Amino acid sequence: MITPGELIQLVSPKGKRYLRVFDPEEELHTHDGKLKLKDICELTYGQCIASHLGRNYKVLKPSLYDLLKSIERKTQIIYPKEIGYILLKLGIGPGSRVIEAGCGSGALTMALAWFVGDQGKVYSFERRPEFKTLCVKNLTRVGLLHRVELQEKDIEEGFAVEGADAVFIDVRTPWDYLDQVLCAVKNGHPFGFLLPTMNQVARLLAALEAKPCTDTEVLEILLRRYKPVPERLRPEDRMVAHTGFLIFSRAQR
Repeated sequence: MITPGELIQLVSPKGKRYLRVFDPEEELHTHDGKLKLKDICELTYGQCIASHLGRNYKVLKPSLYDLLKSIERKTQIIYPKEIGYILLKLGIGPGSRVIEAGCGSGALTMALAWFVGDQGKVYSFERRPEFKTLCVKNLTRVGLLHRVELQEKDIEEGFAVEGADAVFIDVRTPWDYLDQVLCAVKNGHPFGFLLPTMNQVARLLAALEAKPCTDTEVLEILLRRYKPVPERLRPEDRMVAHTGFLIFSRAQR
């Protein structure tokens, strides 16, 4: 049974998706008619609820990917294709203590909070109050705010966190904050950056060469989807190409 307070995803016959916190008293008005959510109480995930016009909507359990794609945004978010690699490269898992700077709308913050579990902690720093407010809103909606310590702070002052398992920086001039990063992360542990342009990457690499770092890597991730039709399988007409460069290194003090 699906219980009140759970996150659910309703998918229309044409594939439009609605993410909701399940409230049996709520109604969802769509182009396919009105859905009374109380009808979901007797269902399990994968079954359908009918609108008053008889259109069936699938009731699905949202994945982290679904949550990331549905967040309210005022900034360019880090895409899931980058987030997956970031999580693996930084070794994020249950119990991890990770620092993030530049939370923006909170897409990466949400993913970090999902994976650190209740035993871990995400220390997130955002200089702009409107972005901090939006990040809090998005985390609260999916029930992950309790895993995040979010501060409105300029990281030039440092993080006031020591012995972090990993650090990720998404700011315009990350080379200005390498000392703060190296003071916060455990020796031998990874830290990473996201930058949009090659000249920024080149400047960051030059700065990293002057610091006690090792195992530096630069990459970008391109995503090409295929049309899932067996009789005419081919790539879709558009692809998600360059959305940013990822840079990783490790502290070696």
